[in-house]
Amino acid sequence: MALRAGNQSQATRNGLKEKVLTLDTMNPCVQRVEYAVRGPIVLRALELEQELRQGVKKPFTEVIRANIGDAQAMGQKPITFLRQVLALCVNPDLLSSPNFPDDAKKRAERILQVCGGHSLGAYSISSGIQLIREDVARYIERRDGGIPADPNNIFLSTGASDAIVTVLKLLVSGEGPTRTGVLIPIPQYPLYSAALAELDAVQVDYYLDEERIWALDVAELRRSVRQALCPGQPAPRQVQTRECIEAVIRFAFEERLFLLADEVYQDNVYAEGSQFHSFKKVLTEMGPPYAGQQELASFHSASKGYMGECGFRAGYVEVVNMDAAVQQQMVKLMSVRLCPPVPGQALLDLVVSPPAPSDPSFAQFQAEKQAVLAELAAKAKLTEQVFNEAPGIRCNPVQGAMYSFPRVQLPPRAVQRAQELGLAPDMFFCLRLLEETGICVVPGSGFGQQEGTYHFRMTILPPMEKLRPLLEKLSGFHAKFTREYS
Repeated sequence: MALRAGNQSQATRNGLKEKVLTLDTMNPCVQRVEYAVRGPIVLRALELEQELRQGVKKPFTEVIRANIGDAQAMGQKPITFLRQVLALCVNPDLLSSPNFPDDAKKRAERILQVCGGHSLGAYSISSGIQLIREDVARYIERRDGGIPADPNNIFLSTGASDAIVTVLKLLVSGEGPTRTGVLIPIPQYPLYSAALAELDAVQVDYYLDEERIWALDVAELRRSVRQALCPGQPAPRQVQTRECIEAVIRFAFEERLFLLADEVYQDNVYAEGSQFHSFKKVLTEMGPPYAGQQELASFHSASKGYMGECGFRAGYVEVVNMDAAVQQQMVKLMSVRLCPPVPGQALLDLVVSPPAPSDPSFAQFQAEKQAVLAELAAKAKLTEQVFNEAPGIRCNPVQGAMYSFPRVQLPPRAVQRAQELGLAPDMFFCLRLLEETGICVVPGSGFGQQEGTYHFRMTILPPMEKLRPLLEKLSGFHAKFTREYS
């Protein structure tokens, strides 16, 4: 039972039963948590969907939720091989069915053999099934050109976000002026600010350079330096160059910072001449003193990439150069949560060890994977093109991931009206956009932005036949909004 200290309240003295848990007595850190991606604008979108179902007349026929990177909710088809193996694992009776290829059956049997009671319904050890961690280690070694990966340094998780919060819990300590600070990129992914608010850590912002396609500048990091660094997944998600990563590693080493690298979009690189470089590979190839001393945690997920399997909540973290005693504390922390979802662990195993060229499922798997990535690349280009043709909207190239973060000009009268309503100007714009067009995007103020600039974030995931009309409709709304408040 949770005990609440304090004197009797007026309500108690009057004989009324007062709630034990109220806004005044609850954890104040939780009240400070905000998560823009699923914030008030999304709640309004849900209400509008309900109103449409009830036959309420609107100036649109559907709500398009372009607020979150949920590929399958936007119509992306699951990769056949992943779902075949999962179906066999969930229902082993299907192993005798002729409707599944032999390699899918072998993979399902291999996974079930290492599950408690040969069932996905059993708990696993807290850090994840050992065989799957070994497969993740082999995947990392292949990805990084043979650089060794130790399964004992790999922890499976409930999506990458759960692993990020776990590592942040280990990092946050101290009180007052000694409280841990965490550097996060602005624009940021709101998971970070939400987690830091919940943990009562100090958020230290560093700004990405919009004029240089959201480049990360070490001089800006030096301006913001405190005790910790989280350089991954800014909202617009541009592809970092190897030189930039080396500079960040040298900076972290000099300032004695712990590096967190959010690498969930390592499959999503579209820009010509760009490629993914893992922080671990760059760190290792930099050699002494960095390779053997710089502490790093890197994260990956099955929610993004070409997989888009958000609902299975599958991810992992690999720790590098972590103190052995702290790593034991990490194991303890994860054991409190029992284990990550076992179906998610099974899915992750298929992501890190897909069909080999000699397997019956290889050709279909490769074709489906390449089709998804090619379509995402085309959507990225289209988004940049359409927005940049619209007066008052400017969109940097979408080099990777699955979002754009366009900058919009808002007339002074619109800014004034927003202030009268107690809203951020871009929130006012996005709410009006939702009410008049049914398009749900997230205001840039939820991610952070330079003072006096206004943005919104939208996913590029809608199917191509819906994306172009959506982009044109949004551009048209901005023109109408600008005329209205000019």
